Amino acid sequence: MRRDFAFVSETGRPAEPVAGRRKSGQEPVRPGAHRSQDKSGWYRPVSLAVDALGIALPVASVFHQAGQPHTAAATATATLAWLAVRAAHRRYGRRWLGETRGVLTTLRDWLTLLGLLAVLRVLTGENSPPAVALLALLPAPALTTVCRSLTHRHLTNQRREAHAVRRALVVGEGGAVDRVVEQLASRTDHPYVVIGAVPVGPTPNRSGVPETGGLEADPEGPDGGGTDGAAVVSAARLHGAETVLVACGSLLSGARLRALTWAVQDAGLPLVVASGLADVALRRVRPSTAAGLHLLHVDPPVRRGPQVVLKAALDRIGAALGLVLLAPVFGIVAAAIRLDSVGPALYRQTRIGHRGAPFTMWKFRSMAVDAERLRPQLAAANEVDGPLFKMRADPRVTRVGRVLRRTSLDELPQLWNVLRGEMSLVGPRPPLPEEVAAYGPTALRRLLVKPGLTGPWQVSGRSDLSWDESLALDLRYADNWSLTGDLDLLARTVRAVVDGRGAY
Repeated sequence: MRRDFAFVSETGRPAEPVAGRRKSGQEPVRPGAHRSQDKSGWYRPVSLAVDALGIALPVASVFHQAGQPHTAAATATATLAWLAVRAAHRRYGRRWLGETRGVLTTLRDWLTLLGLLAVLRVLTGENSPPAVALLALLPAPALTTVCRSLTHRHLTNQRREAHAVRRALVVGEGGAVDRVVEQLASRTDHPYVVIGAVPVGPTPNRSGVPETGGLEADPEGPDGGGTDGAAVVSAARLHGAETVLVACGSLLSGARLRALTWAVQDAGLPLVVASGLADVALRRVRPSTAAGLHLLHVDPPVRRGPQVVLKAALDRIGAALGLVLLAPVFGIVAAAIRLDSVGPALYRQTRIGHRGAPFTMWKFRSMAVDAERLRPQLAAANEVDGPLFKMRADPRVTRVGRVLRRTSLDELPQLWNVLRGEMSLVGPRPPLPEEVAAYGPTALRRLLVKPGLTGPWQVSGRSDLSWDESLALDLRYADNWSLTGDLDLLARTVRAVVDGRGAY
């Protein structure tokens, strides 16, 4: 999903968006507006109410049913402690509301609550059975997570419609402005919408962002003679910008950047500096300083160590449980395939796995038995770019096969591959050998992790994605994967399967 940027022309009339498609009926950004639509005001009161009621009602009910004394005091203490823990961690701050689903942060808050209540229990001599107290506290993190997921989904939908965003003025050399605009336009899970640019040097930007003023390539004096800040502040006021985003380069750094920062912040505008790093998870970046230089340490991707061992163990345990619990489903699907068309129920195919190692991948057969022979005849009907082959109405797919693909049931036999250690529960899509043969050095990086039964492609549109979009998702996963990220993708897979978007 791309951000629908509505730019403002030099004359003040709305210009055509260049970094995304405008939705039908969407209003352009008004020139001269001083404030974009903010986040919904109901986020904080609803979050507070859900957190309070989500712990007060269960504690009161469980303690009352168990015949425990001091029910009112226990309820009030637990409720206030829960809200205090959440507030201390800034969960109700406007900056963070709706920005994440907060599954793991909520769990950490809940564990902190348990520790705090355990201390209070010792200090006050409260003697309710631990099992009763734990049961009373269990609903709180679940309800909080549901609430945060709903607000996050609402905010995401708002930003897809260019609401709840901040109008950003980009300052930088032409190429740097282009890169920032393209990166921001490629996704909608952020609050920035570009409304103008102030170029540095003679090279204009090519993104179509309207330019206002400009900064000299080689100004007089270390701070540009005081003109840089005045030009940027003037452009920001002209466009009604709420944030100045600086794309640093050789012409804008050091003392000049410092002077610009002073001018912009003295004018009451927030200033953000783009580091140039792309697709690097925030947890891998650590700031430091040396001799007055501000440095960013980028940790390498996790390729070995306890997390990798734990991931492999969880993969095999999950696959074993899945094979046992889903055995009846396997039988029903296999019978349906055999009754619908001639051929075996299972289909095996050579795929390329971790670090280029080939393996035999298993699936439920969803196509006619001569599907591979017919593929060259359908090459002209391929609907995706790159080395992939996809057709929305592929004539080789059987009637039962369409249902299997729509529900992703055809992928279930890959649990056997996960159990054997050839695949993971979460990872990039396992490619075919002919696809890998067409890979360049960049695409080969997706093979640095095991392919997965599900992954970023599964929850982001599957076959509706272009090759470049799919590759970008896989590379982002390969460099930034974590156990917590895998758990999030597994949870989102359920929704993606129910939705069925891109499954064909």
